[in-house]
Amino acid sequence: MSPSTIWRFPLPRTHTGVLLGNGLMGAMVWGEDNVLRITFNRADFWDHRGGMPWTAGMSYDRIRALLEAGDEEGLRALFEGGRPAPGQPARPSLLPLGRIELDLDPGLTLATAHLELETGRLRVRVAGPGGPHEIALDLSMGAPLLHVGVSGGLGMPPVRRVTAWEYMGDTLRAISFVEPEFFDGEDLSGWVQTRPADPPLCVGYRVAGRGLWLALTIAPDATAAREAAAGIVERAATAGVDALRAETAAWWARYWADAPRLELPNPRLEFLYRYGMAKFAGMTNPDSGAPAGLQGPWIEEYQMPPWSGDYHFNINVQMCYWPAYRGNRLAHLEPLFHMLESWTPVLRQNARLFAGVDDGRMLPHAVDDRCTCMGGFWTGSIDHGSTAWMAEMMMRAYRYRGDVGFLRETAYPFMVGAMRVFEAMLERDGERWTLPVSVSPEYRGNAMDAWGRDASFQLACIHRLCEDLLDAAGALGVEPDPIWADIQRGLPRATRYGPPGQDEIALWEGTPLEESHRHHSFLAGVSPFDVLDLDDAEWRPVIDRSIRRWVFEGMGLWSGWCVPWASMIHTRFGNADMAELLLEIWERVFTNEGHGTLHDCHFPGFTLIGAPAGVEKIDRPEIMQMDAGMGATAAIMEMLLHTRRGVNYLFAGAPLRWERVAFERILTEGAFLVSAEREGGAATRVEIESQIGGEFRLANPWAGPAEVTDGGRRWRAGGAVLRIPTAAGQRLTLRAA
Repeated sequence: MSPSTIWRFPLPRTHTGVLLGNGLMGAMVWGEDNVLRITFNRADFWDHRGGMPWTAGMSYDRIRALLEAGDEEGLRALFEGGRPAPGQPARPSLLPLGRIELDLDPGLTLATAHLELETGRLRVRVAGPGGPHEIALDLSMGAPLLHVGVSGGLGMPPVRRVTAWEYMGDTLRAISFVEPEFFDGEDLSGWVQTRPADPPLCVGYRVAGRGLWLALTIAPDATAAREAAAGIVERAATAGVDALRAETAAWWARYWADAPRLELPNPRLEFLYRYGMAKFAGMTNPDSGAPAGLQGPWIEEYQMPPWSGDYHFNINVQMCYWPAYRGNRLAHLEPLFHMLESWTPVLRQNARLFAGVDDGRMLPHAVDDRCTCMGGFWTGSIDHGSTAWMAEMMMRAYRYRGDVGFLRETAYPFMVGAMRVFEAMLERDGERWTLPVSVSPEYRGNAMDAWGRDASFQLACIHRLCEDLLDAAGALGVEPDPIWADIQRGLPRATRYGPPGQDEIALWEGTPLEESHRHHSFLAGVSPFDVLDLDDAEWRPVIDRSIRRWVFEGMGLWSGWCVPWASMIHTRFGNADMAELLLEIWERVFTNEGHGTLHDCHFPGFTLIGAPAGVEKIDRPEIMQMDAGMGATAAIMEMLLHTRRGVNYLFAGAPLRWERVAFERILTEGAFLVSAEREGGAATRVEIESQIGGEFRLANPWAGPAEVTDGGRRWRAGGAVLRIPTAAGQRLTLRAA
């Protein structure tokens, strides 16, 4: 792994900045000429007012009746509500905070920024008289604390405070905020931003010699917030910057020691993986982090964060956390799962009002960190696939770790609750089960025709849930509910459209994919839910025709996050060149000059999402989201190792023109750590480290049998799928016999 990643100034906008994060606090480092800017925020800096609680009128039966009657006014009244009262926001939102600016002497120029991946330190090189000079930034991984230090050739530049109020004052004043209160002192300077219904946040900093210490604290009142910031700064300054750097370097050393190491001949993908894993740590750090939403802790100062920076559970949160699995960072999932568990009373109440069940759990697709529904989008609010998808992530965490306690106490109850809502929504039609009202995420927006019977996305969610519930019951030694197997037998795995021999997967009954669409929901049974078997003689031609339709409709309405997902789908089919190309397209089209990951395209011509036809230049604020970057990170690992129906496949997404490609210690189902290398198009070595024991299944990468070595023992394994029994702690090596 390269020890550093380099940016070149100018980095002229907030979201072109280099990202530093510890899960709770984020910093974006940018600037141009002789001005260094550091935009910062906290992932828990919310205005919790507004939003939409679930009501008794929002039942499945009521919604179904309104849809079948075509009563658009009645439906929208349920989910959109009226205008908020004066001084109140419509929905909760993360808040902009501000930045500091360091004005260097005239004649000095920001040159490059070097992010040291092994230590987490960012070194900004400054050109000019007496140089080169350096400004080093170190972010604590255990506290909301940043240190900025200058080299001996520089004096500490003056600090300019730029608050979000300078950009958003009118907007914030309209919802009852007051201006931030500045303070200055020998021990601490900064400002306090109060909130109408939430505790205030203090930005506190101290300049000491050639360094600046900055802390972000939230406390019940302004005085307590200032005292908390002063305490953090005082303790850190007393211990010294060397102590901070040692602690931070030790944290990163532990992180990289467990993360997979990849050897890729494509430098673009190599960079996306390295920086992606660094950003993943910075937004999901289990030691200090709030769960990651759309933007993680990197909230800009110049606008309200798009979509409130909230938690979108119909793909975005899931994609943000995908690197945890193959990346062997399962602990980073824990804050997310803890948050979901803390929402149990709300999820049960939602299920009670929506489906009439007392033991269900229902998660709307867009909520704040207290599970307050954002409202206004009825299709998202009733998309129970959001709940099922989080259940799938919990079961996958169990499969990758083998933690029976987690399965029993957290995952299984959540899965049962999710299934209880689906059971109430499903109906029998003879021997068949059917879902009368269902949606496919974001297809047709929230129009009155944005629904249908048996949406393929929902069917995939249900089958994944049934399969996982039956597996979990077996692992726990409990009796499964007979209805799960009955639904498995009687519910189609996807809805088909077209005559026999020409049929393909539909969005829902009677509706094929009619246009380019960013959400590949109708293919979710292929990836990520893995309920459609690509080796099934009945389904494979249907899937192939569906892929052709998908390719034919094209990418003209794609947004950034859907491109890595598409790469994963191509990997499943062994279409390695396209899997690679899509990630290169994403890096070119959906990141800016500072590698900031964008929801909309960076320039026109590829897609109409964010770039109307005919424009020459996109002139609008950037929408930065972390989901696509994390999806790309996960997709690169999937190119090298992915799992279908319990069988591991090597290098399915690695183009054959790659002369050499290798990886070490990618995690897979069964808690196996896998290493492998391929040269000249042929796998030369596979190593398996079994953490808990069990059978490892590998699609045979050789034409003949494999030779398996365990220390001094050797034996052969053959067949299309190699089945290798292992014991906990055992290490095995496989080569062509």
